[in-house]
Amino acid sequence: MTDASFQVTDRALTRVAKILSSEEARALRVSVEGGGCSGFQYRYDLVDGPEADDLVIEGEAATVVVDPVSLPFLAGAELDFVDDLMGQSFQIKNPNAQSSCGCGTSFSLL
Repeated sequence: MTDASFQVTDRALTRVAKILSSEEARALRVSVEGGGCSGFQYRYDLVDGPEADDLVIEGEAATVVVDPVSLPFLAGAELDFVDDLMGQSFQIKNPNAQSSCGCGTSFSLL
């Protein structure tokens, strides 16, 4: 699924759907906040649903929301779910990030 400014892969939507099926929440919120070792960090929260101004990306059984403050930091980015030797995790491929930490949850901007 896609929006002109933020994309969510089918793998990520499938994983979100699996997580939501065992929770009372109805959506995964992706946001950006200050902090982390590189200046900004991604945050993932399970929420009851979108707020009025949120970007809403929906799959068949999953909803991902992004607040309007975080959206400029995620412009052109893609949320994916990766299952590799290092483990399972959501990962964001962000073209705005100049650098990121080793764990991939913290980044600095161009």
